[in-house]
Amino acid sequence: MLLRERETPEGLLVSVCDSDCIGETYTDGGVSLDVTEDFYGGDEAETVDEDTVVESLTRATVANIVGEESVSVAIDAGLVDEAAVLEVGGTLHAQLLWLR
Repeated sequence: MLLRERETPEGLLVSVCDSDCIGETYTDGGVSLDVTEDFYGGDEAETVDEDTVVESLTRATVANIVGEESVSVAIDAGLVDEAAVLEVGGTLHAQLLWLR
């Protein structure tokens, strides 16, 4: 999984995706999900394990999560409700927002 963290004026923005999702565009009807290198990858992104993803998502203010493995990690850790996960063009997508 690829993990990228950015500090913003609103807090920590975390993006996580399955490595094979980078560069893909998923569509379903009028919904389109672009998994761009600029947002999910780049020099700041790291290849990480499940524990690192969970730790980062726990610290995030907001997170975008794409791919079956990445979303499953968030669900299994109790950070994302499975009922709130979207399936877009054959992949999974979830967003996480902590109100602190």
